[in-house]
Amino acid sequence: MKNVNIPLCMLLIALVHLGASVPLSFNYGDALDKSLLFFEAQRSGKLPLQQQRVKWRGDSGLNDGFQQGVDLVGGYYDAGDHVKFGLPMAYSVTMLAWGAIEFRKEISDINQLENTLWAIKWGTDYLIKAHPQPNVLYGQVGDGASDHYCWERAEDMTTSRTAYRIDEAHPGSDLAGETAAALAAASIAFSPYNSSYSALLLVHAKQLFTFADRFRGLYDNSIYSAQQFYPSSGYSDELLWAAAWLYEASSDEYYLKYVVDNAVYMGGTGWAVKEFNWDNKYAGLQILLSKILLEGKAGSYASTLKQYQAKADYFACACLQKNDGYNVQKTPGGLLYVHDWNNLQYVSSAAFLLVVYSNYLSAAKTQLNCPEGQIQPPELISFSKSQVDYILGKNPKYISYLVGYGQNYPVHVHHRGASIASIFSLQSEVGCSQGFDAWYNNAEANPNVIYGGLVGGPDGNDAFSDERSNYEQTEPTLAGNAPLVGIFAKLQSLYGNIGSYHQNEVPVPQQKAPSTGTWKTQVPKTSEVASVPVEFLHSITSSWSVGDATYYRHRVIIKNTSLKPISDLQLVIENLSGSLWGLSPTKEKNTYELPQWLKVLNPGSEYMFVYVQGGDQAKISIQSFH
Repeated sequence: MKNVNIPLCMLLIALVHLGASVPLSFNYGDALDKSLLFFEAQRSGKLPLQQQRVKWRGDSGLNDGFQQGVDLVGGYYDAGDHVKFGLPMAYSVTMLAWGAIEFRKEISDINQLENTLWAIKWGTDYLIKAHPQPNVLYGQVGDGASDHYCWERAEDMTTSRTAYRIDEAHPGSDLAGETAAALAAASIAFSPYNSSYSALLLVHAKQLFTFADRFRGLYDNSIYSAQQFYPSSGYSDELLWAAAWLYEASSDEYYLKYVVDNAVYMGGTGWAVKEFNWDNKYAGLQILLSKILLEGKAGSYASTLKQYQAKADYFACACLQKNDGYNVQKTPGGLLYVHDWNNLQYVSSAAFLLVVYSNYLSAAKTQLNCPEGQIQPPELISFSKSQVDYILGKNPKYISYLVGYGQNYPVHVHHRGASIASIFSLQSEVGCSQGFDAWYNNAEANPNVIYGGLVGGPDGNDAFSDERSNYEQTEPTLAGNAPLVGIFAKLQSLYGNIGSYHQNEVPVPQQKAPSTGTWKTQVPKTSEVASVPVEFLHSITSSWSVGDATYYRHRVIIKNTSLKPISDLQLVIENLSGSLWGLSPTKEKNTYELPQWLKVLNPGSEYMFVYVQGGDQAKISIQSFH
């Protein structure tokens, strides 16, 4: 029996029989939620009490960095192993942050902004720790070779936790550049909510870019143990990538001039590529810089930025099979196929870039110009949707490659923690070789479902083998998952709340149907709260039926209508029979508070939370504030 610690979802989608059951449409919001759960499952360090929904994981790696005299506790394990590889981790943070920037409204509308920012911050907090001096960056904790000799839980680790660094004598421009990009992008993502943290991220980003640019070299020539697992093909793309993000974050023309002046020398306007990943940033760079041109802000740099955009067009046209024969290969089932090993990471990153580029083109009221004709922006989204739908189950195998989504997904995922019983159910230590004997070679399904993990996926003929030893196809990675958050948010906004709905419990149905539309509730006129005008704006955004019961998705917007900021706001929510997202429970019964990242609700600002239940709306009032 599976030890499922994340609650089961209700299946609320129509099915069609095509040799197997395949959903007519997908709930991308549910897929987004599960993608973020994967990042929680990958956490290293001391796990938080409230913001940790994956309950089969425990604390681990609490002495990381101790031997080197630096605190490197935290961050993310890379994939199905327990090494913290700096380059793909930083790239993953960049992609999470880019998604939060481009699709902030869409993520907010489905009440996932808090979880998204937490996913980013768990990474950036670690990256800040890994940068203790301007010209020092720790780029790896753990050794891939010794780690892969063992099959054990993170909580039982007996393998080496050596920390490896780059510095002036041992440079790594690619690693430092990508980390600078991650922190700069995260600075933008946090800017509306935590200005001091945003500023700190930007300081580190600038220092790391200077370090990367002044002391040039490949990071895997300094951190040799990374060569077998994440070898670098070059650092020029990361330098340009970091500069582009620093320009976005700071508006400092120095960084824009850098990408223009070095466009030819560093390959920014020379490389026409058909893939985007943790190692090759050119396509992402070219699309990001196209935004400046499309917004009409290029000025004297327009000529060079047009060359960048030409290469962005090449990538997009190649994905859409409109590039005069120079296209990305596709499987017979329609999936982009770039590499044999973990191909879906290239699919998720390509789909993300196409959705972002569609946004840029739409905002500029222009189109994509391909050798085989003009492509309107919605066609880029449609193509991305086809790739995402393939991932979620619309494929020849009728399998969801996002673990835990739908009814049919891989159950022998190549992941140490997921394949061994949780430390909370099997408290005795699972040794290095014992794990292989008792768990790795076990034919049973994994005892823990690693919700949201995007596995490597099928081969070039759409074939897939769900075997734990088949790591090329069944291992999930940070780099593969990170682009999905932004894509899912965009698709959810376009295609609605159709499909399976993830919730903490099945709500108790009530017979009376609530009124529909949008309505306001004024704060109760008590002596404690009457002096601060706050409005609650209620609306029902969707409804569905399970048997004879009908459930409603309630959206509540909290608006500060006063002239003063409100902090430490606590709400009492009564008559709540279903699940609630967006507020953190307190120790007091029926009492909730705003998430930790939102300390102050400024005058005129709003915050939204969501709950699901049958029948009438819950009763909401203010408990206290400052």
